[in-house]
Amino acid sequence: MAKIAYLLLCHKDPDAVIAQARRLTAMGDFISIHFDRRASAASFERIRTELKDHSGVVFAGERLKCGWGGWSLVAATLAALEAAVENFPRATHFYLLSGDCMPIKSAVRCHEFLDREAVDYIEGHDFFESDWIKTGFKEERLVYRHPFNERTQKRLFYLSYEAQRRLGLTRSVPSDLRVMIGSQWWCLRRGTVEAVLEFCRARRDVMRFFRTTWIPDETFFQTLIYHLVPRAEIRNRTPTFLIFSDYGMPVNFYNDHYDLLLGQDYLFARKISSEAMELKKRLGDLYAEDRTDFPLSGEGRRIHAYLTQRGRVGRRFAPRFWERDSSLGLGRQLMILTCKKWHVAKRLSDRIRDETGIPAVGYLFNEIDENFPDLGGIENMLAKRHRHRRALLRLLMDHFDTDRLVICLDPSDLALIQDFAADRCETRILELECDFSYAYLRGHAGRLHLVGPGASDESFSRLLPTIRADIAFEHQAIREAGFAAAERLVEGMPPETWGEPIAKFLAIDPESARRVADIPYLFTD
Repeated sequence: MAKIAYLLLCHKDPDAVIAQARRLTAMGDFISIHFDRRASAASFERIRTELKDHSGVVFAGERLKCGWGGWSLVAATLAALEAAVENFPRATHFYLLSGDCMPIKSAVRCHEFLDREAVDYIEGHDFFESDWIKTGFKEERLVYRHPFNERTQKRLFYLSYEAQRRLGLTRSVPSDLRVMIGSQWWCLRRGTVEAVLEFCRARRDVMRFFRTTWIPDETFFQTLIYHLVPRAEIRNRTPTFLIFSDYGMPVNFYNDHYDLLLGQDYLFARKISSEAMELKKRLGDLYAEDRTDFPLSGEGRRIHAYLTQRGRVGRRFAPRFWERDSSLGLGRQLMILTCKKWHVAKRLSDRIRDETGIPAVGYLFNEIDENFPDLGGIENMLAKRHRHRRALLRLLMDHFDTDRLVICLDPSDLALIQDFAADRCETRILELECDFSYAYLRGHAGRLHLVGPGASDESFSRLLPTIRADIAFEHQAIREAGFAAAERLVEGMPPETWGEPIAKFLAIDPESARRVADIPYLFTD
């Protein structure tokens, strides 16, 4: 009978991780957990403490900071895989899951499914000949080196790419490999994963190559499996049910998707919404049942498209996808940096992103950033961003695959701050209060078209007290609004005192906050 070692890649929600580990191991299986190092040490320690006496649970030997599109996701998978192979000698299969996955069949049915055939389940299509990649880079993923992450180091990513392209610095794929591409989520037999780990030890040239490819989690294991395993022993499919929208984003499943999910010929589903508590409970209970009768329709993707696009009673066309929900959602955290000097807030947001891995964007309601991600059109105009502001942030969180997001807002945008603070998500605010020189305020008045470039110092001096009073009023209004979670950094405060408000703002440990705060030039013009 099949014994499954689940490999769980997760980065949030310790309670859900603990529950998933207990659920999956209660049926006699095992689990190897990699908990992203970008998450707080306290969250990881809580998981370890709760599961420390459980013989069916092991943790990856190394906690890595993971970033979408980079080698770190493959490295984290290998770390979890090595721990599972070493600690669970009775495991016959190794099944890769994310923290957003839930079973849609009983454990009995999962074991029965894997016992049917001695095969590996992994999607694989020829990288160069298939049309698996719909948009964006294709050959560029492989033939150029990508040492930077496109989402967290966008400017460096594209500077590096452009320099290589202009200089013709391409490279070849290892000659004995046929590069394959497919879904990240797979289930492999023990003999296969042992062959993969041995290949990784023996072929350092292949490891070096894939370390600097772009989105290697869609190519690394796929290429190696099709290289090492006879084709007759591979089923070209993922055992995990998932749907991507036309905009390339993973679809979330909610409470009313229970019957749809059970009818699919898959063992797990991804992504289950963090708000779908009823669905999670029902699926968790299902896994423990003895049930093996699951009538299959296999029409999940078409049914989902029908329900969300057209055909509802009285409505020919569904609302735009960004108009369907007016909340960011429970369990999500929005952190707002508010500062009159935009470059100061951007400096701190960049530092937060680089040190903690929490996605951060600039003044998205005040300026159009050319590097802003494609969210299906909602991001194209500032007016549209304001009109669908909560949906915009929800899409950004989905894009970055996170429940935490840092944004920058001008202090004059009090109404926006109040609107977000009233949402069901957890909203925290860090107010950056700066000193303003005469030269800065003159430039500020020019940006507001209060004075022209040729205005005399005398005429501007008459306006100066009003501008200072206006800025002071904006900060005072924020403080008097009585936000539940608001911190302040004031220019002139000793830098060694910045860590505490930053730690509270980001809900991180003091040492991480100290590293974020280590920017002595923060308030410099």
